[in-house]
Amino acid sequence: MNMEFEKKLAIPMEVKEMYPISATSEAIVQHRNLELQAILSGRDERMVLVIGPCSADREDAVLEYIGRLREVQEKVQEKIFIVPRIYTNKPRTTGDGYKGMLHQPDPMERPDLFKGIVAIRELHMRALEQTGFSCADEMLYPENNKYLDDLLGYVAVGARSVENQQHRLTASGLECPVGMKNPTSGDIDVMMNSITAAQHRHTFLYRGWQAHSQGNPYAHAILRGYMNHHGQSLPNYHYEDLMRLCEAYAARELQNPAVIIDCNHANSGKRYLEQIRIAKEVLSSRSYSSDIRKLVKGLMIESYLEDGAQKIGEGCYGKSITDPCLGWEKTEKLIYELAELW
Repeated sequence: MNMEFEKKLAIPMEVKEMYPISATSEAIVQHRNLELQAILSGRDERMVLVIGPCSADREDAVLEYIGRLREVQEKVQEKIFIVPRIYTNKPRTTGDGYKGMLHQPDPMERPDLFKGIVAIRELHMRALEQTGFSCADEMLYPENNKYLDDLLGYVAVGARSVENQQHRLTASGLECPVGMKNPTSGDIDVMMNSITAAQHRHTFLYRGWQAHSQGNPYAHAILRGYMNHHGQSLPNYHYEDLMRLCEAYAARELQNPAVIIDCNHANSGKRYLEQIRIAKEVLSSRSYSSDIRKLVKGLMIESYLEDGAQKIGEGCYGKSITDPCLGWEKTEKLIYELAELW
């Protein structure tokens, strides 16, 4: 056989029974969902800042990073609503490389999916319990969403997934806000179609069930840049790009028009230090147009304890093993600057 079935994994309900969320944590998730919904709808004028490591590679460093974010959040809470990134599933362009904590709770060991499921659930639970943050994760595998759906405060659908029907329909049934990235081609219509699908009700097949979704009115856009036919990274965060997105929203009947700008990936050409300049340019664009000011709700930034990136096994604590990230010193300074500019 070309595909070998090694072992059957516990279903989400069983994992939730083994690792239940506390009533206190459940209340935090619900309250933060309401806060984020208020921002995306325009009832709360704070900025959303989805920030954290490119990939959550080890629990201790991630929790230390999020603990530092909690201290900063207390100082900027009137201007910024922070949503830490705990990205436990990593898409790989060629299929090779580290696929995230779900696959390998220890990047140095062989994949173990059940250990991974337990590790990512425990990580999100500990972040909630220790810092009061419900965090963001990427929906790389729609069928795995139920392992974490009671813990998450934000979900992103990536550039390579946004055209996929199952991602769109699953997003329509999420409780928390979901951001749909533009595809790697940069086609804004694809992203807008995905938002439309996510905001509508659907009946579809999910984990062997006929499922019904009510639609997610807080599905929104994430601009992350794109690739041209020569494979070169091109940005889509400039003033003109934001005006085009305003027009695209105006042409459709969608609830809660909103966009978050991803300051890394193709927008920065993966030059992680450019995130600082890009973030400030986006905030500057808001001052020139009331339409952009209403539409742009926040930023997404890749940041960790140490600057840059390393290869797996190099052993630098708090340094990304996937895409390069801003280190803590630059991150903290940037957050305070953004609070002044917003």
